[in-house]
Amino acid sequence: QVQLVESGGGLVQAGGSLRLSCAASGRTFSNYAMGYFRQAPGKQRELVASINWSGVNTYYATSVKGRFTISRDNAKNTVYLQMNSLKPEDTAVYYCKQDQAFPVRAGFGSWGPGTQVTVSS
Repeated sequence: QVQLVESGGGLVQAGGSLRLSCAASGRTFSNYAMGYFRQAPGKQRELVASINWSGVNTYYATSVKGRFTISRDNAKNTVYLQMNSLKPEDTAVYYCKQDQAFPVRAGFGSWGPGTQVTVSS
């Protein structure tokens, strides 16, 4: 069973940056793809970015392409999401996910507690 703990969220003004981290334990980290989902109030959870096991392949939602960068450090069992040029519509709880498939899927495995990102206008 994997344990996922997200961190790095907070309150930032529009145009600012945040870096999320997700520490994973319980499985061989480098065997799995990783990804970040987000869920805003009243909206469905959506996949924001994903990275394959080696870090060579990445996926981004159209809404964040060019602003967000996902990366991983397999030696530290950690995946990162660098978020630049943040917009109020990026406000959401961000969750990381681990999956054998790439891009990661919402319907498999467990979720971490998430980290709140709030972007003020």
